Amino acid sequence: MRTLLTQPFTLHDVTKLRRAVAEHAEKCGLSGPRLDDFVLAVHESVVNAVEHAGGYGYLKLWTVNGVIRSETTDQGTGIPDAYVDGHSRPSDFSYHGRGIYLIRRLCDMADFHTGPLGTTVRLTMRLPREPDLGTRRHMRRIRVSAGGHPPGRFTA
Repeated sequence: MRTLLTQPFTLHDVTKLRRAVAEHAEKCGLSGPRLDDFVLAVHESVVNAVEHAGGYGYLKLWTVNGVIRSETTDQGTGIPDAYVDGHSRPSDFSYHGRGIYLIRRLCDMADFHTGPLGTTVRLTMRLPREPDLGTRRHMRRIRVSAGGHPPGRFTA
């Protein structure tokens, strides 16, 4: 496990934190739409903590076994079950419930643990595989010649 970021946050940290998550995720190999999706999902989890759980929380970002993960924790009163489910799309006229709905669709995995003492949101996104250069790295170039003394002798 490689920890990339651990930070408490309030409303004043949201923008700076979003940029930091984007930079770390990009350095880990996320790019394009998958980078955008992960950053937006983490942002939504942070904003939910600020808006609905007392205005502050704690974010941890790390990589392990080919994935990048974020964990947002707060000490709010918990998320109502109807929102945690997040499987049905909120009405176009609804002002609430979009954050969790988006989070569940943007990441490869989203886990919510919530109760009266707080909520933990863990988001996971698979990282792209690195090209396997191991074989090429271990090969050596060999020069073969057919000259020398006596004639016809091969050297490597």
